[in-house]
Amino acid sequence: MAVATHAVRPTGFAATERRDAWWVAPLVQGLLLATLICYANWAAIQGNDYYVPHAGGGGYLSPFYSPLIIIPGFPYSPALLILLPPILFRATCYYYRKAYYRSYFLDPPACAVGEPRGHGYRGETAFPFILQNLHRYAFYITFVYLVFLWRDVFAAARFGSGLGIGVGTLVLLINTSALTLYSFSCHSARHLVGGTLDCFSCSARARVRHSAWRGASALNEHHMAFAWISFVAVCAADLYVRLVAAGVIGDLRLL
Repeated sequence: MAVATHAVRPTGFAATERRDAWWVAPLVQGLLLATLICYANWAAIQGNDYYVPHAGGGGYLSPFYSPLIIIPGFPYSPALLILLPPILFRATCYYYRKAYYRSYFLDPPACAVGEPRGHGYRGETAFPFILQNLHRYAFYITFVYLVFLWRDVFAAARFGSGLGIGVGTLVLLINTSALTLYSFSCHSARHLVGGTLDCFSCSARARVRHSAWRGASALNEHHMAFAWISFVAVCAADLYVRLVAAGVIGDLRLL
């Protein structure tokens, strides 16, 4: 009788039958994420060079300090308070969870690659990862921030009593557009506009929600790209305002 032989599959941490460079993606994502996080933390604690006023009205405000608040007697940078909801929103984001679980926790480091999981693994059902369920509520709060950020874009286009466009205006416009796309491509936004509906065609209101749900679903397909673009854009916008405020570079007036 012939006995079929089967190759023994590798087991243990980083064990895999993959032949591609699977480790490149989590390595690059981890380094880029760490760089952006470090810059954001550095910028948040500075507390200066975050606003460039235009003569007669308007100006550029760093998105890390929007909405601009001044707390008498508060000894720390206001950004430390302003950024709490956006930080919670990104930290609990479905895409970022995938990114830092793979890059930092190696859980798993990539698809079909062994992970260092113990017998006590409970996923996101135990503290602290059960706090990931706050993502939807963080979305509701940060949605309000978009109102202030778009207001900042209009303020950046106001030069005294008239309208104009500078490089800083475009920088803030690109940043706010990226943050808006990131927010509206969120899974929570998709659920908000189309969740809890059993019938999309039963009423005019349901059909409107169905159209909104389809739009949110189309954006959701690119959520990963919006996540990276918006994070780079918000750090770049803060850096640009700081450099102009410090006199390192000048803002070029385009119109």
